[in-house]
Amino acid sequence: MSERYLAPYVSFQGRAREAMEFYRTVFGGNVDLQAMDAQGASKPAGPTDRIFHARLDADGLAIIGSDGHPLYPPTVGDNMAIAVGGTDTDRLTKIFGSLSEVGVTKGPLTVQSSGATAGWSPTSSASTG
Repeated sequence: MSERYLAPYVSFQGRAREAMEFYRTVFGGNVDLQAMDAQGASKPAGPTDRIFHARLDADGLAIIGSDGHPLYPPTVGDNMAIAVGGTDTDRLTKIFGSLSEVGVTKGPLTVQSSGATAGWSPTSSASTG
């Protein structure tokens, strides 16, 4: 895990596995697909599991996403966010705070099971036009 990363976080609306495998063929690298078990814990996704968290890491770039929630489909403009994470908590807090000043926080900075800190907010009105 790097000190910090910035990556697009995409709700693929049920097509995360297909999208991430496509990006892997284009960029190379490794795809990690995670699902949730009956208790809500993360587990490696099986062939028919809904994707709770997907990540492609390839030569210094990352794409992160999920299938989204079937009961809460994103609205136009809400299916893409910017994920900020890593191990440099002080710097991440400053970056995340600046992004949040002009956007809406979708997920606050929290410590993940990997030990890294991560959060996400939608692209702000300042960055989209």
